[in-house]
Amino acid sequence: MTGEASWREQRREAVQAHADALARKQAAETERARALVAEFVAAMRSAGIEPGPLRARAGDGAVTYRTGLRGWYVRRNRAMAVGEDGSFYLLDVPRSAAARLTGANVTPSDPPLQAGVGARDGESMPLEQLLRQRLEAGSDF
Repeated sequence: MTGEASWREQRREAVQAHADALARKQAAETERARALVAEFVAAMRSAGIEPGPLRARAGDGAVTYRTGLRGWYVRRNRAMAVGEDGSFYLLDVPRSAAARLTGANVTPSDPPLQAGVGARDGESMPLEQLLRQRLEAGSDF
């Protein structure tokens, strides 16, 4: 192997090792976040706080669509929710005339350990804190 080919191979291996480490870290964070969500569902049920119908929202939230899902909103703006089955949902969807008639299809997302990353200042919060605040708010949320 020439020096340049050897260097390229070493770089490729280093990049792959870095990508593998990042994937392991993200998988561990997702598992921790899922455990937090499962604890939240159990705590909500234990507190007698019943799940309600979840609606998806388009744009600024003025337009909403049925989803067929039940659970608890975890942000006051109703952008995030936890389903009664323990799934985590981001409820922002594109505007759709068809969704007005048939409802929106919202698929579960991997819950983040830090909710709202990339949002406006002050909207990012550890998932554990967000879920605790929602639980403490009880039925008055």
